Amino acid sequence: MTSNLGNPAWPRRAVRLQRAVLLGSLIAMTLPAAAWSGGAPARVGVVTARAADYRPSVSLTGDVEAQVQSDISFRVSGRIVERLVDVGDHVTPDQVLARVDGQEQRIALDTANAALASAQAQLQQSQAAYQRQKTLITSNATSQSSLDAAQENLSVAQASVAAATAQVEQAKEQLGYADLRAGVAGTVTTRNAEAGQVVQAGQTVVSIAQDGPRDAVFDVYEALIDKPPGSPEIGITLVADPSVKTTGHVREISPIVDARKGTIRVKIGLKETPPAMSLGTAVRGEASLAAQKRFVLPSSALFEWQGKPAVWTVAADTHAVEPRVVTLDRYTTQDIVLSAGLEDGESVVVRGGQLLRPGQVVEVVIETVEEQAR
Repeated sequence: MTSNLGNPAWPRRAVRLQRAVLLGSLIAMTLPAAAWSGGAPARVGVVTARAADYRPSVSLTGDVEAQVQSDISFRVSGRIVERLVDVGDHVTPDQVLARVDGQEQRIALDTANAALASAQAQLQQSQAAYQRQKTLITSNATSQSSLDAAQENLSVAQASVAAATAQVEQAKEQLGYADLRAGVAGTVTTRNAEAGQVVQAGQTVVSIAQDGPRDAVFDVYEALIDKPPGSPEIGITLVADPSVKTTGHVREISPIVDARKGTIRVKIGLKETPPAMSLGTAVRGEASLAAQKRFVLPSSALFEWQGKPAVWTVAADTHAVEPRVVTLDRYTTQDIVLSAGLEDGESVVVRGGQLLRPGQVVEVVIETVEEQAR
């Protein structure tokens, strides 16, 4: 390839070319539409725009989650000496998940038992003293005040024994808390502690997805929340195997918008949960939105006019075309859906509109949807 940059005549040729293009544009703008098109009307394909009930469908991908998830934690602080379950294990309510070193709780139990033994010994002495005073009072060998004091000491000793017994029971319960039990039946989904780690009371050790109802969870764009489905029933299919299907209803809509993704979490309660839809499996939810009056046209009708979406309309009497700015509702794979800009029964150009000009007279060829599909 040779360059013209070094040719002295090149700038003059460029100027002459620009003048020729400008002159041609001015002539084209001043000529009638028929003369500009070569004398013969351009042949275009048109369809009749009809407003009809349009039910757009929405398809989103989510996953299966348990409706109830429990965070399990120790009720006492300590160092974990044993972890007995892992993520994915199924557990029963009484199953031990982990253990902490219960040395502190065992010492507390021994102390409580010693206090109980002391209280019981004191009770025996008080009972013997009361019985002695009670015997002596019958022979007037003691005073009524001594008997009353012995009875009072007996009551205090009995209360001390009751308090010590309660302390022992509490210490036993605290020792039992050294074993972390599930409390519910379900599947372990997360593990937040390991053997040797010191945990505080209330700190989550494992999370369990409880057995029972399941949800299909989706992150839905905020714009779709204002468009309710035409039917409350949502179809759910397994992504890995579309033959596995079920249905569900909207159970929960989060009031918080995810700032990072701009989506809202929606939970669909499954009516039935097929065995293949286990926790965490990917599912697809499909729903049809409520019907709306819309114009559905082939995508070939759309072009841009003064920076806005538009279509060419054809006058019924003169067959002259004019650009019409329209409002796009959505795109599909082959069509456009318009929410405003057209009147019912207008003719719209769907083929041959690339070189049209406002006011140009065209030859109309009526097309059908089947022809457009071909």
